[in-house]
Amino acid sequence: MAEAKSPKRKPVFTKVDNLRPGTSGHNLLVKVVSSKLVLQKGRPEDRQMRIAECLVGDETGTILFTARNNQVDLMKADSTIILRNAKIDMFKGSMRLAVDKWGRVEVTEPASFIVKEHNNLSLVEYELVNIVEE
Repeated sequence: MAEAKSPKRKPVFTKVDNLRPGTSGHNLLVKVVSSKLVLQKGRPEDRQMRIAECLVGDETGTILFTARNNQVDLMKADSTIILRNAKIDMFKGSMRLAVDKWGRVEVTEPASFIVKEHNNLSLVEYELVNIVEE
């Protein structure tokens, strides 16, 4: 007996300024402002490990995105990217956006918005505070 498949849900896209530490499952439409390769390990003939820090953003703000391996090739300046199932990682007290193996990075047609570069969420430093209950 064939089961009736429920229709796929449309993804809900969030804005950069709504991102908070420790959250995940974000879908974003962003433009790449800049990209810088920060780590390249391994020989070219073998599998290389590459990590790039890319400043991405939308009309509400910007955040650093950590691109890994094949994601690095997609992160060209001025390209428009869809990030699916992205998560917020904390690095030295600041937020970084990342997409792991459960997410997806796609290049899409150019978006019409202008990136708000002076609102960089990765420059905000967070501190972990332990609350002791009595």
